[in-house]
Amino acid sequence: MSSHLSNRWLLPDGVQETLPPDAQAVELLRRKILQTYHLAGYDLVMPAMIEYMDSLLTGTAQSLDTKTFALVDQLSGKQMGVRSDMTPQVARIDAHLLADDLRKNRVTRLCYCGHLLHAKAEGISSSRTPLQIGAEIFGIDSIAADIEVVCLMIETLHTAGLDTISIDIGHVGIFRSLVRDTSLDPDQENRLFDMLQRKSIPELQEYLQHLPLQEPIRKQFFQLALLNGDISIIQQAREEYANAADDLTASLNHMESVVKAVQARFPVTLIHCDLSELRGYSYHTGLVFAAFLPGHGREIARGGRYDDVGSVFGNARPATGFSADLLTLYHLSGAADAFEAGILAPDNDDPELQKTIKALRKDKQRVIVDLTGGKGRPEDQHCNRRLVHGPDGWVVEGSGR
Repeated sequence: MSSHLSNRWLLPDGVQETLPPDAQAVELLRRKILQTYHLAGYDLVMPAMIEYMDSLLTGTAQSLDTKTFALVDQLSGKQMGVRSDMTPQVARIDAHLLADDLRKNRVTRLCYCGHLLHAKAEGISSSRTPLQIGAEIFGIDSIAADIEVVCLMIETLHTAGLDTISIDIGHVGIFRSLVRDTSLDPDQENRLFDMLQRKSIPELQEYLQHLPLQEPIRKQFFQLALLNGDISIIQQAREEYANAADDLTASLNHMESVVKAVQARFPVTLIHCDLSELRGYSYHTGLVFAAFLPGHGREIARGGRYDDVGSVFGNARPATGFSADLLTLYHLSGAADAFEAGILAPDNDDPELQKTIKALRKDKQRVIVDLTGGKGRPEDQHCNRRLVHGPDGWVVEGSGR
């Protein structure tokens, strides 16, 4: 056999399949999480896998350009893209498809779950085909909405069996407020942002010395990298930025309100306040947050506020939400549903046997018909019990363990 033929089964790098028994366990977890969202008032949407690029990469999705696979629609000749993030699609659905006179001033809660395709792996998952699950609130810019989505993210992780998590919370308005009062050009702002995000203290300190900033402003930027810890950090920040613009103080107050409310609802969850937490800075407009698991370097869920997201569709709406890769949550959980072993039934047309099989399946029991004529072992067919005929008719024999 040629090497070409022997390699036909290989998948591209970063592309995975989910096989038994994991596929069933992932599906059960998907249902549990979506049911959690449903009970909290979130309506499920299923956006299209592909869209025209001029729609797919508008608004918050502009930063996804390098991650999006492009192709040409043979019907229209227009360029299309395979979605690399469902959040912008859900925002479009809210802004355009649900934007009638009765809905445009209402609070809308939407949730979703579906596969993405990334041109390259990065972010929450190292996979190029993550299974994204998340929830969004549109139409209200209140602190209560931010609190709700952070709490729902924590509930999502708990549903997946991830209890020992920590949450990083920041606010991009703090950095934006400081930048606004300077003469920094976009390149300088981006370099400063990158150093803060990486917390490269020596590099940041040296770079600040070369920027056209007054010493008090230079110190304020430097302090962003140092102000991280528990909620007491926010009071330290108030003192450090006592002479800053009012909107910076408002951002600190917003952070504090969210942290206190989330901590009250989840007292055992570690919450870390970080003033240089700027994930999604290019499109987030307010609170940003991410979830981490001890021993796992990457964030396992993330979100934030991205107001006016629907402006490119003619209906600007405040929005806040979060997302995670369901496959990552499943593999990290260690609490996924165990594979359900079945009951092996003989290949027999006996009406009583067929009636018994039907009754067992109606009772949510997994019954597998033995097509080997009794030659195979139950465990080879993922069974730990048998249907056997006894004095009282067809009965299940075995421990079920």
